[in-house]
Amino acid sequence: MTSLNTLSDELLIELLKSGDKDAYIEIYDRYKGILQQHALRKLGDLDEVEDLIQELFIYIWDKRSTLCITSGLSAYLFTAVRNRVFNVYAKKKREANYLTSLQEFIDEGAYTTDLILREKEFRELIEKEIAALPPRMKEVFLLSRDGFLTHKQIAAQLGTSDLTVTTQIRNALKILRLRLGSLFPLLLF
Repeated sequence: MTSLNTLSDELLIELLKSGDKDAYIEIYDRYKGILQQHALRKLGDLDEVEDLIQELFIYIWDKRSTLCITSGLSAYLFTAVRNRVFNVYAKKKREANYLTSLQEFIDEGAYTTDLILREKEFRELIEKEIAALPPRMKEVFLLSRDGFLTHKQIAAQLGTSDLTVTTQIRNALKILRLRLGSLFPLLLF
């Protein structure tokens, strides 16, 4: 019997298709090194290349009976490696896009959380300063801001004049402006 290493690629393919394990091993031994070098130039990661070549040859063995190799074994193998390299690039790009998207989400989430926390702190500070107003001034101010009542409606409800209500609100705003400083404009919203 002749040695398999002297057989042509075409004969090795025929033997492979019939399930000859020795023909499969000969194809593997014949092309593994050069395919690895080719893929390594493209990917630069030996572990990744070894996995890629291993998966290719597993695929070849699993599909041996239905393989359609028309342009020669070496052309088929180099094309299969090239396609797998493209798949690796596409996978890396998807992973990078996913990680970028995830980081943006995390950054946006942290920003949103920070804003919510600050808003809560500002609201508590404003409410504390409003609570510290003199009782009648606080009542007039809250009826105006939270109750959405007009000065005339507040005066009628409390049995006082419109001028008193206007003065109470003006004084409340002065006090709050002094106590809240740069936060005062937030009170107006």
